Amino acid sequence: MDDVRPGRLKVYLGAAPGVGKTYRMLDEGRRRAARGADVVVGFVECHGRPHTEAMLDGLEVVPRASCTYRGGGFEEMDLAAVLARRPQVAIVDEIAHSNVPGDGRNAKRRQDIDALLAVGIDVITALNIQHLESLNDVVEKITRVPQHETVPDEVVRRAWQIELVDMPPEGLRRRMAHGNIYAPEKIDAALANYFRPGNLTALRQLALLWVADRVDEALQEYRSQHGIGGVWETRERVVVALTGGPEGDTLVRRAARIAARSAGGDLLAVHVARSDGLAGGVSAASLARQRRLVEDLGGSYHSVVGDDVATALVEFARAENATQLVLGTSRRGRLQRFLTGPGTGETVTELSGDIDVHRVTHERAGRGTLLPSRRRTLSTARLIAGPVAGLVLPVLLTAGLARLRGTLDLTSEALLFLLTVVGVACIGGVASAVIASVTASLLLNYWFVPPIGSFTLHDANALLALAVFAVVAATVAAVVDRSLRLSRRSARATAEAETMSSLAGTIVRGEATIPALLERTRETFGMESAELADEPPDTDGATVVPAGPGTYLVLRGRTLSSSERRVLAAFAAHVNSAVERARLAEAAAEVEPVKAADRLRTALLRAVGHDLRTPLAAGWAAVTSLRSRDVAFTEEDRAELLATADESMAKLNRLVENLLDLSRLEAGALTLNLRATSLEEVLSMALVDVPEIRVADVEDIPAVLADPPLLERVIANLVGNAARHTPPGQKVMITASALAGRVELRVVDRGPGLPQTGRERLFEPFQRLGDNDNTTGLGLGLALARGLTEAMNGTLSPEDTPGGGLTMVVSLPISEQTVGAGPTEQSAGGAR
Repeated sequence: MDDVRPGRLKVYLGAAPGVGKTYRMLDEGRRRAARGADVVVGFVECHGRPHTEAMLDGLEVVPRASCTYRGGGFEEMDLAAVLARRPQVAIVDEIAHSNVPGDGRNAKRRQDIDALLAVGIDVITALNIQHLESLNDVVEKITRVPQHETVPDEVVRRAWQIELVDMPPEGLRRRMAHGNIYAPEKIDAALANYFRPGNLTALRQLALLWVADRVDEALQEYRSQHGIGGVWETRERVVVALTGGPEGDTLVRRAARIAARSAGGDLLAVHVARSDGLAGGVSAASLARQRRLVEDLGGSYHSVVGDDVATALVEFARAENATQLVLGTSRRGRLQRFLTGPGTGETVTELSGDIDVHRVTHERAGRGTLLPSRRRTLSTARLIAGPVAGLVLPVLLTAGLARLRGTLDLTSEALLFLLTVVGVACIGGVASAVIASVTASLLLNYWFVPPIGSFTLHDANALLALAVFAVVAATVAAVVDRSLRLSRRSARATAEAETMSSLAGTIVRGEATIPALLERTRETFGMESAELADEPPDTDGATVVPAGPGTYLVLRGRTLSSSERRVLAAFAAHVNSAVERARLAEAAAEVEPVKAADRLRTALLRAVGHDLRTPLAAGWAAVTSLRSRDVAFTEEDRAELLATADESMAKLNRLVENLLDLSRLEAGALTLNLRATSLEEVLSMALVDVPEIRVADVEDIPAVLADPPLLERVIANLVGNAARHTPPGQKVMITASALAGRVELRVVDRGPGLPQTGRERLFEPFQRLGDNDNTTGLGLGLALARGLTEAMNGTLSPEDTPGGGLTMVVSLPISEQTVGAGPTEQSAGGAR
């Protein structure tokens, strides 16, 4: 069993119901079976569509497992049967589906699919774009229809294949109009609501873009595995280089316009943290502002460390498969460019190859650089040129002064030699300056100190002058070299500070998850990969840094310098902090249910101590008075005491029933009898004892799938709550409407309303948020109403009442059966 190859997952992804995902999935199963593969259908929901049901012919279907939940009968995939059958390929529909609880079943169907994949069974499944976790809220804003079942994006991204099932909105609406998706009575409502052309177009674009991102990830992985460095222009990616200078805003906006010219174009901003080039002279405030601008324009910000700015920019652009690179024109003047050679822009253009380079003009162009000179470090060329200059320049100066013999005195000649030594120090450092000093001293002694043409060794004054010259030359050279080295250290420290500042900004913005920090680390240091390990790997060439007890940060790629390792240690410390925070959050999550239960128990005891005792005391007092032989009660008094006792016992009975129902809900033991239910019938029963209620016409509202007594309890609780908050002279109003396969019942009050921040607390047990009278009632009404509604596969949510007040909206599915039919079986986890 240890050698079993994990199964492969294929996902058919659609933009909306009815595009043909299940049909395509079954068609692939038939084709594989025709080629000799062992294919079974683990679970498929055809929704009564004849063309889809016909595709099941010839395929083996594993019988479903029957189960009961809250008094209702349901069917789920028989996971044990599929595992025992052990086919090569299993077709399992609706990966986002929630299983009916009980009998040890997994909570989600994706967990069933994971179990099949683990034993080597390939799985084909289907999914609509609205069920992806990252897009769930976006789809709700577009369609105004909440989706309660979602699947994490990462689960789908891990699939071996993702195939988009696409259809133009007009074609899907025609398919709907022909009755190929929903039953005829639902077509008009669906076309007018969820299946509007605008909705379908937006959903289609979401699906196309999500799949495009997944294809792009696969392409990047392929290029990395095969070492492909050339640019494949499959998608426009524009990289803009930022220095933190004042021209950055102009560059970002220009790059954003270039990226916007093609649909799906990406904008990436990069800042190179280095001791020269683009990393010098950085304004942290400007860089932070430019970062916000990039993110506001929909781009992403990146910070990298590179030995050479131009090379780092081109390597980053190639790693991201960028097609265009945007830089600002040089801020140096012509004289500076002539003296210091080509700048970063020219070098990037030479190295870019098949990447288009845009050099954008700006108001700072040619007005003097805010950057340090690019020749501040001792490159290999300068290390060679320094000693050569120390030997050659004094000789050339000697040849020139020999022709001017008699024009200058010895002091002027010595100063010219000293100037030459200082120049050599600027080129090659102190070692080259010492060579130049010795050479200049010998030449000055031989050619310019009398007797000319021989070394003067007996004249004490001449020897002292030469010695002082050598010391002064060496001292000046050492000072110049030290200044250069301190400048390099300062610039390097600035680069490291900028890198850490970028990391700190990432953490402050809430991006400090472990994967985000690892990706930031890999990107910053230009490595191929970055990961956490429990022990140092045996692979040679990996850079390993401790990131806490028993945790190591492992980077693979190039060899890092000592200064980069110092910065890497700080990154490792942040990663360790993120790991510790994740562990603490996990521990806190385990403790939170215990704390919640304790708070609930405390609230219950506090509420029971008063609210149950009050009617009990009143009833007890009435019964005790009636049993007393010391007082002769009239018939009127006796009737009043009996009424008090009856009212108290009824109130006590209602409180106990609410408590028992809430406990059954939390334990999942509430018995349900779902059937087609008329709102007119339920409202007439729920409002018997409630005066001053306005009910709009509900005769034309279709029947809902509900438990009539429980729905009656829900409406009674909501109306009672609304009546407590409605001012005298106003009436509670009840309206209903049908929309997209559901009925929405609204209970409207004209009270003071409730702010957004307090609305979720409305449904917490044992609280009376905003009640004018907090001395009675357990505060169970709304909590029980929501629990009962959700048990019937509905939702209960608050809305603002236009003109003031609060509206409670009960949404329930429309029943496909007629009123009076038997119980309907459906998934407690939602529609399949």
